[in-house]
Amino acid sequence: MAINIIAQNKKAKHDYEILEKFEAGIVLSGAEVKALRAKRANLQDSYCRFIKGELFLMNAHIAHLETASKHFTPDTRAPRKLLLRKKELEKLYVKVHKEGLTIVPLMLYFNERNLAKASIAIAKGKKLHDKRADLKEKTLEREASQAIKNRSY
Repeated sequence: MAINIIAQNKKAKHDYEILEKFEAGIVLSGAEVKALRAKRANLQDSYCRFIKGELFLMNAHIAHLETASKHFTPDTRAPRKLLLRKKELEKLYVKVHKEGLTIVPLMLYFNERNLAKASIAIAKGKKLHDKRADLKEKTLEREASQAIKNRSY
């Protein structure tokens, strides 16, 4: 499975505990697709929200290309509709509204069929001590791998 990653939300894995991942299509205009191919997107501070029973990607920045139409410049942070199956939408809706979980975008990418997709996840917010424990664990793993790598035979 060869995917072309456009943008990642690295802060999501730091701030949230990822419970379940989903793949969603995105409704985009032609100029936005061109911008994504040029990797002109940013998922920092973006989130997903239900509006009238449909899921939208909010606050994701997709820059306007200079080569696109100069007469019409779209809103770079406009809400973009996410396309999921009905059962997946219902499952997400229940998790968000009844269990109090959050839906966070993890990355934007083009799949093997060259379709723009968003990887989203149901997540639970981490407490400060959880974040510190994760950082400590990563540091220990990195030091252990460095020690193994630098070990002389």
